[in-house]
Amino acid sequence: MDNQNLEKEIKKEVKMETEAIREANWLLPASILAAALLIAGAVIYSTGVKSQPVKQAAQTGGTAAQTADVQLDDNDVVLGNPNAPVTIVEFGDFQCPFCSKFFKETESLIQKNYIDAGKVKMVFKTLAILGGESTNAGLADYCAKDQNKFWEFHDAIYNTEYDELQKYIAGQGPSSENNGNLNRTLFKKIATDLKMDTTAFLSCYDSKKYQKALDANLQQAQSIMGSVSTPTLFINGKEIQGAQPYSVFSGAIDQLLK
Repeated sequence: MDNQNLEKEIKKEVKMETEAIREANWLLPASILAAALLIAGAVIYSTGVKSQPVKQAAQTGGTAAQTADVQLDDNDVVLGNPNAPVTIVEFGDFQCPFCSKFFKETESLIQKNYIDAGKVKMVFKTLAILGGESTNAGLADYCAKDQNKFWEFHDAIYNTEYDELQKYIAGQGPSSENNGNLNRTLFKKIATDLKMDTTAFLSCYDSKKYQKALDANLQQAQSIMGSVSTPTLFINGKEIQGAQPYSVFSGAIDQLLK
């Protein structure tokens, strides 16, 4: 199959997957999920990480039984009440399509119903597993942390990537991954829009100040997951893989709040 036909097949599978998610409340039949992951693993989602298998988690029917002790560090920024009884830790890649879907379609509801209510706090740990642009975005977001703009910067990147994904699905643009859009120019624009000190921000970004933080996130993810997937979330240590429907997360949170 030539490259043009292969690209058409990939887009066809992505569209089929998206329609199935919407029609079945995000619960994919096993056959569709297997086909989507097969194509993703073979064509779209290969990375340079060699020490552990790497994948992107799609929607699955349930949650993993694994429970892990996810340690926070000085680079982690808490969203919400620091004393909230439930903690959500997300390991995500800014280029991961399912991560942007989770951000846009599920995380917003979690924030509205639980984080803003003081019941849940959330931490995002960047996993740069999909290439150089993932690393760029992770470094930029950590530099935004220095000016107390971590979450605003996080949201701006994911909004950008979600829009790119929708264009790709509609056949109006290239893949949302490694297409060149997550670059210094974009990050400077976001910093400007957020009224940050762009000189200090770019100095931080250009120096790769937070590369060790990204490396530490990957090491931690490998130690607690084995096979690194994005998005993977831990709710008080209980692992949930993939951009699950909101009901999966609300059910897990409500059980912990009882």
